[in-house]
Amino acid sequence: MHRDPDQSAREEPSATAPWLLTVAAAAEAEAVLQGLGVDAPLPAEWHPFEASDRLVVVVTGIGKSNAAAATAGALGSRTFGAVLNLGIAGSLPVATPLDLGDTVIATRSIYADEGLVLPDGSFIGCSDMGFPLGPFDDWGVRGDPSLLDALAGLATVTAPIATVSTCSATDPLARTVVERTWAVAEAMEGAAVGHVAARLGVPFLELRAVSNTTGDRGNQRWSIRLALDRVRELAAGVAAAAAR
Repeated sequence: MHRDPDQSAREEPSATAPWLLTVAAAAEAEAVLQGLGVDAPLPAEWHPFEASDRLVVVVTGIGKSNAAAATAGALGSRTFGAVLNLGIAGSLPVATPLDLGDTVIATRSIYADEGLVLPDGSFIGCSDMGFPLGPFDDWGVRGDPSLLDALAGLATVTAPIATVSTCSATDPLARTVVERTWAVAEAMEGAAVGHVAARLGVPFLELRAVSNTTGDRGNQRWSIRLALDRVRELAAGVAAAAAR
């Protein structure tokens, strides 16, 4: 693993170090807290909340900048054993697309639109341009193998998830995201959370429930309520794994 020069001074996490759960939006955060069995007011954004002695929740706000900043702030405040990003996602038009309510754990969290688009429509990622974003390549931040093994049973599939700045509400854009990333779903925070975790040497994993299809807006199907129910189940599964 590549490490930043100042990383050697960081305390190595112990087996009992808590896990940090990052969640973007209020509805997602409420579902996570319910899944953890916590009856408490929603914490303010960027303020880590002690859900238990093993789990800390931070509501980041949506998008890559919020997610990265809130994650960095939390990881700078104490030692965590892992960082998990939970939330909802849109399914992409792959050969066997995910259905509403399906769950996916990311083998990789991939930036879909950090790079260069050439006149012929081809895309070059930052690493291939000679400007790597962090200690990972253009195929994104790998999900930690140990976390993936421990939590894979919670998911319908394990596969790449794309992180986008612009959600795919047209068929061409949805197809473009698939062509660039081979992802089965897209969201707006995962790679940014993983980016910070990779920089600081903390194990990372992204877990999502499908709330909608992507592609032309008028043809999309949605069930946010069902997806949030699945997020609650994911959070409960995470809590059980963290307690082992």
